Amino acid sequence: MTRPLDLSHEGSVRANAFARSMPIGAELDPGGGAHFRVWAPTPKAIKLVVDGVEHAMASEPDGYRSAHVAKARAGSRYGFRLDGDERLLPDPASRAQPDGPHAPSAVVDPSAYRWGDGAWHGVRREGQVIYEMHVGTFTREGSWAAAIGKLPFLQDVGVSLIEMMPVAEFPGRFGWGYDGVALFAPTRLYGAPDDLRSFIDAAHQLGIGVILDVVYNHFGPDANYLPFFASAYNTKKYENEWGEAVNFDSDGSGPVREFVCENAAYWVREFHFDGLRLDATQQIFDDSPRNIVAELNAKARSASGGRGILVVAENEPQDSRLVRPEPRGYGLDGIWNEDLHHAAHVTLTSRNEAYYSDYTGSARELLACVKHGFLYQGQRSTWQKKPRGAPSLDIDPMQRITFLENHDQVANAGFGQRLVDLTDRARLRAMTALLLLGPGTPMLFQGQEFASSTPFLYFADHRDELAQAVAKGRREFLMQFPSLAEVALDQPAAEATFEKSLIDWSERDRNAWAVRLHRDLIAMRREDPILSRAAKLRLDGAVLTEDAFVVRLFGEGEDRLLVFNFGLDWSPRVIPEPLLAPPPHARWRLAWSSHDPAYGGDGIRPPLDADGSWFVQGRAALVLASESVEGM
Repeated sequence: MTRPLDLSHEGSVRANAFARSMPIGAELDPGGGAHFRVWAPTPKAIKLVVDGVEHAMASEPDGYRSAHVAKARAGSRYGFRLDGDERLLPDPASRAQPDGPHAPSAVVDPSAYRWGDGAWHGVRREGQVIYEMHVGTFTREGSWAAAIGKLPFLQDVGVSLIEMMPVAEFPGRFGWGYDGVALFAPTRLYGAPDDLRSFIDAAHQLGIGVILDVVYNHFGPDANYLPFFASAYNTKKYENEWGEAVNFDSDGSGPVREFVCENAAYWVREFHFDGLRLDATQQIFDDSPRNIVAELNAKARSASGGRGILVVAENEPQDSRLVRPEPRGYGLDGIWNEDLHHAAHVTLTSRNEAYYSDYTGSARELLACVKHGFLYQGQRSTWQKKPRGAPSLDIDPMQRITFLENHDQVANAGFGQRLVDLTDRARLRAMTALLLLGPGTPMLFQGQEFASSTPFLYFADHRDELAQAVAKGRREFLMQFPSLAEVALDQPAAEATFEKSLIDWSERDRNAWAVRLHRDLIAMRREDPILSRAAKLRLDGAVLTEDAFVVRLFGEGEDRLLVFNFGLDWSPRVIPEPLLAPPPHARWRLAWSSHDPAYGGDGIRPPLDADGSWFVQGRAALVLASESVEGM
């Protein structure tokens, strides 16, 4: 929202107005100085302090306060003193916190960076391969600058879209980022704001988009000064898993909605992010006529300047309203598909504790994920003891974000173990093929593309009582897994826990088989004339055994048959399954096998003998292409 502002009050040296890019925060005035605006209805008195000098603030309607400071410049440090308190509180809409979230804010000139992505047109829903990244552990340096050096490798593998875990400023030396408290300030831990711009700029020039994970379901417990400015930021109307819910529909919620919508637009506009991933939307509560998710989605799109953006959501029940167009839904582009992850995890590990207990890992479940996306679309969940999900048979397959690993699920393994350490490589190769050749939009977790064995643990550099409370809460959460009941877990606040989670890039060369596997599958997904249109073509499938199933894609003149067998070798005497029959005047040709020695496999045996009988290797994925045969 841009609005002209009256600068004729105290501290101003200009009588004319200028258009702000945001209604809140500090903004440089092209005519000199800077204008500061904050929503602060709670304190009776407020002083703005810029570079050690106090300035009075003018009152505006609805609890806003503002001031123009002629001597303010880019880099000026500033904050607010409320009701005579000597503490200098940072700006709720600070663009930078160079010394952390408890320290003064810094004035930033977002126009100073010279972008080189003028030819970048953004992203679209189709054709994406997403890569979830935690900047602090992605490289040993843990910086945006260091991460730039890895972008050519991701491009070579076939990654097209990076999903960056939250970067809003948070306290401590390390953390996941989901306890952010300065939502407009990129954390100083990974570099300066322009370092983030440089990373996104470099990604765009390599043809890679970047979306940002944002948290609008709660505010962090440490350094959250928002309630000092306005008690209406939170509400007790709803139960929230992480403290008080954010107030989107009670008294005083208008400026809170503005705050969040402006934040969504800010990342897209000022940093050229190609969209957002909305964290735990089931904990965003809003009974307004227009849901805040729909509103912030529209705001982010309007800020893109015509570039295509992608907005996806995590939502535990996988509510399809998120991706339905307004007014029936909220207009997002995708939802994380937890069901496929859970079913695949049980298949690969044979463990179905806790929330995995609703899954068997059977071929029937995996095939249902391929054909229908979400397994729970309103049926009763035994684990949750209530119905879960909503009807979604009609949504676009590409709107389902599929994955085998993500930050939560790896950490929830207790020791942060990756699938490469939880299952055998043959099954993992076959499941990777299911992920990357399926009709959903696949997502990899950092290092997965080279079979990284580095754990990803839960780490948060809190202090004293808060650190103890977080560790206690983490242990209580993991107690739903009986196998972890007597296990000594890594302490979240320990630096060693964070250090264990740093990616070991030497594994990229040692595990060349995994890099080749991912590169080849992604290339086949994009270049094969049938597989590249999997989400648009007619698709059918059949269960062959408890551990094996087949998926058939019907093209125009040629088909593809995907065979998955997570069990033993299978050689049926008879096979009365019509999907295995080739098209008229054609036969099946083996186009790809996960048992290829190039991927560390033990050799390929063709699935069809000369007499037409089938033999499918165990723990394998196969791609068969139909080819015409003259005279048939």
